Amino acid sequence: MGGNYIPEVPFVPTPENVVRKMLKLADLKEKEVLVDLGAGDGRILFIGALEFNAGKCIGVEIRNDFVKNIEEKIKKYNLENKVQIVHGNLFEYPLKEANVVTLYLLTSVNEKLRSKLEKELRPGSRVVSHDFEIPGWIPTKVEEIYDSGRTHKIYLYTIPPVKKPYYF
Repeated sequence: MGGNYIPEVPFVPTPENVVRKMLKLADLKEKEVLVDLGAGDGRILFIGALEFNAGKCIGVEIRNDFVKNIEEKIKKYNLENKVQIVHGNLFEYPLKEANVVTLYLLTSVNEKLRSKLEKELRPGSRVVSHDFEIPGWIPTKVEEIYDSGRTHKIYLYTIPPVKKPYYF
């Protein structure tokens, strides 16, 4: 299987109120870079750009139909300078410039992504996962929001500062 294997993750859109809560919990600021791994219909990207004024919102999506749909919306809303969609494998997209990474994947996929997130994200970067934990990580915050007839759980993780060696 290797690191490039992507299990089938069903497309279930995150309700818009949950997206807003995720981005608020992550404290997405103006001029920051938001990366949505598994962008689906792009709603996280557009809410990040239009309502949170993020500097750049980048989605990574494997499905061609979703990529084409997002490209059309980028043009429709004239967001070419703020929103970008990458047609590709979320395990291969470099995350070094991301301040906030959003996920609505399965726990098993989050587990496979964990080492990539640890290696590539800078200290202080935030990872927000809808409904599924990242095994082995301790969340900074966990919040619940009731929307669309059910309770959604949001996990916020913050990349810790680099530990400097301590010499006696």
